[in-house]
Amino acid sequence: MAFNDLIFTFGRSFLFALATLLPILNPPAVAPIFLTLTEGASTSARTQLSKRVAVNIFIMLAIAMFGGNVVLGFFGISLPVVRVGGGLLVIATAWRLVGASDYDAKHAQDMAEAYSFEQIRSKAFYPLTFPMICGPGALSAAITIGATLHDERSLVAASKFAGSLPAIAVAALVVYLCLRFAAQFLHKLGPNGTAVLMRLSAFILLCLGVQIVWDGVHELIMVIIHDSMSIRNA
Repeated sequence: MAFNDLIFTFGRSFLFALATLLPILNPPAVAPIFLTLTEGASTSARTQLSKRVAVNIFIMLAIAMFGGNVVLGFFGISLPVVRVGGGLLVIATAWRLVGASDYDAKHAQDMAEAYSFEQIRSKAFYPLTFPMICGPGALSAAITIGATLHDERSLVAASKFAGSLPAIAVAALVVYLCLRFAAQFLHKLGPNGTAVLMRLSAFILLCLGVQIVWDGVHELIMVIIHDSMSIRNA
């Protein structure tokens, strides 16, 4: 396979993984919650907590993307079925985001009352990383992406996997930046800008979910056609 084709595959895998994961993680929507939970905290404390959360997200998504399909394979679940199931979950998440109301300040206040900053700092994994940011939807999407990376050609598969890993790192970096600069970010973006960004990201995610489902359905149809032809020729 030509080197230019491998670079194209790398870039396509990177953009696909990033465009799928980032809307589900939805850092702009999490920033207000993080800001409320850490109200009164110093800048250095928020920076430290943001780093912990970003690292946790990177590790969780990488494990789900590269190891999730091994577990599914152990139970005999085929990749096309994973694509269909995961794609439906992505569609459901996107549809919920499209129809979601604007940021719920009351929910953030309830979260702030339930956890003091000292408790949150000691629980960077739960609830900040999971399930608030990297919840079941993000993990399901990561597993689904992992299913789309497989290819019979080893170089193509390696290029796909190599492209998806930096996408996870970029997604975790965006989460870190949104949490680290939550106050400045929300002040400049404003409530209307945040709502527009959420809706646009949700629509893109919805389209990606439909594409994932179609890829899985197409593979299943081709398998059915192949099996029917084999039975007819037997």
